[in-house]
Amino acid sequence: MQVKVRFFTSLREIVGTREETLTFPENKVTVDAVLNALLQKHGKPFEEYVYEAKTAQPKGFLQFLVNGNSTSTLSGLQTELREGDVLAILPPVGGG
Repeated sequence: MQVKVRFFTSLREIVGTREETLTFPENKVTVDAVLNALLQKHGKPFEEYVYEAKTAQPKGFLQFLVNGNSTSTLSGLQTELREGDVLAILPPVGGG
């Protein structure tokens, strides 16, 4: 199964691309599994940007969107992805 991941701002600089396609052998893949695969691929800089050091949970300021829908309105990090889904990892949005 293939899933596209889109990166923005600082995270784009960390991973070196704005979009990446990941392939998984299993058919059931969650947002959490995608984040773990990205952590394995991109290492410490990815970990420091995405995860809280003390809790090992994604930082609260990050937004995760699956096909434009926030995972907070779905099943959070356990949201299951399907073939061809797009996961966007968004930084906080400021305004004024």
